[in-house]
Amino acid sequence: MSPAFSSVVRPPCSHGAPMELKSCIVSPQSRIKRTSSRRRASTIRCDVAVKSADSVNAEEAELSEEEIEAKAKVGSLIKVTAPLKVYHVNRVPEIDLEGMEGKLKDYVAVWKGKRISANLPYKVEFFKEVEGRGPVKFLAHLKEDEFEFIDP
Repeated sequence: MSPAFSSVVRPPCSHGAPMELKSCIVSPQSRIKRTSSRRRASTIRCDVAVKSADSVNAEEAELSEEEIEAKAKVGSLIKVTAPLKVYHVNRVPEIDLEGMEGKLKDYVAVWKGKRISANLPYKVEFFKEVEGRGPVKFLAHLKEDEFEFIDP
C-alpha cells in the first residue's frame, strides 16, 4: 500500500479578497481482490471551509455589547470576593484566592471572533509570595460573580 497523499489547493480569488486554503486528502483503501483484474481503489475527500476576509470581519462585528465591554476591561485590577482555592501552583499545596488582588489578562469566551462556551471566561494573573521561592506568578480562570473591579 502506498501512503496517503495530502495536497493544498488555492481557489480562485474573487474581488481581490484573500481567502483561506482548501485541503484535499487522498487515502488508499485496502486492495480489492477480484478474479478478473487487480485494481486498487482510492478515496478522495475534499474538505471545504473557505471564508473571505470580509466575512471574518463581519462575524467580529456581531459580538454582543456584553462581550465588547468584557474585552475592554482586560488589563484592569480585580479583587476576588468568593471563597476559592486553587491547587495548580507548583510546589504549593493550595492557595486561597479570597481577598487577593490580580490583573485581568484575557476574556476567553470569544475566540477568533466566535462565541465559545467557556465556563470560567476571565483569565486573571496573580502574584503570591512563597517562602524560599520569592514571588510566584500564576493564572486562574474565574467567573464574573467571583471578583470585583478595583477603581484605580
